[in-house]
Amino acid sequence: MNAPTQPPLVLASASPRRLELLRQIGLIPDQIEPAEIEETPLAGETARRLAVRLARAKAAAVAVRCPDAFVIAADTVVAVGRRLLAKAADAAEAARMLRLLSGRAHRVLSAVAVAAPGGRTGARLSETRVTFKRMTDAEIAVYLAAGEWEGKAGAYGVQGRAGAFVTALSGSYTGVVGLPLYETRALLVGLGFPCT
Repeated sequence: MNAPTQPPLVLASASPRRLELLRQIGLIPDQIEPAEIEETPLAGETARRLAVRLARAKAAAVAVRCPDAFVIAADTVVAVGRRLLAKAADAAEAARMLRLLSGRAHRVLSAVAVAAPGGRTGARLSETRVTFKRMTDAEIAVYLAAGEWEGKAGAYGVQGRAGAFVTALSGSYTGVVGLPLYETRALLVGLGFPCT
């Protein structure tokens, strides 16, 4: 008698950080299928709602192309008060974001959504409070020159050089990196994916 085959696992993201995080817990996607969706916030949309909406939309978009797979999608939003910090368009915008984050706390909202075969879906949100040291103009300039701000919400990656700016972090470190692992695994297990 043949053992049942495991359904394919698809990561709806081209992020090398998300791929590495999944590998950390023994999950290796069979396919990388980035979701190309519009990510502009809706009028009056909160950071929490935006992160969950985008994660769900990414999972749904890829599930249409991969209906027999478990699709993992995520979105991360950085918020200072009610102000949302997306990915910086250029170094000047990244510098403005880093000056705003300097010497204060902000929230990182990281949502994960999973679409399972048969149309079942689920989503979870991780909220983490991160505090940065007061950064000098020279520190910001060196950080920008390294290019790590590119493609990252809030213009920083905690797993890189910006980790030296963090004075406190309360919540999910992996959520700040871009994929909250506890929530991801819990969703997969809840929807029937065989995690070991």
